[in-house]
Amino acid sequence: MADPLETLQSVVAVVDDDRRMLEGLQDLLESAGHAVRVFSSASAFLASDSFEAAGCLICDICMPGMDGWGLQRLASLRRPELPVILMTAHVDEAKFISSRCIGRKPELFKKPFDGPSLLRTVDSCLRRG
Repeated sequence: MADPLETLQSVVAVVDDDRRMLEGLQDLLESAGHAVRVFSSASAFLASDSFEAAGCLICDICMPGMDGWGLQRLASLRRPELPVILMTAHVDEAKFISSRCIGRKPELFKKPFDGPSLLRTVDSCLRRG
């Protein structure tokens, strides 16, 4: 059964293998009034019903198993309208974003990032998406 709050808001799905990052992003996004679902891997996210329910996806690039690039490519094929925000702590990854992405270009945040800036980007993605 869907959470009644989620019927009034778009769900922001967050995928990151770092538990502290997941908790921090969940707190930040919920404090701004977003419904949030967190996942520790791309496979856990894809196995849930959140892939279809998400209004925005925030994903770390460097994860074991399917990485953020792979998840972004899959999302762009299955749900081209889904806005994707990629995060990375590796500056070199950011240099290749245009050449590696398929479909709509995702937003990119380098860790550590500014919380208010991420919230503005999420809001913008939800309006566009």
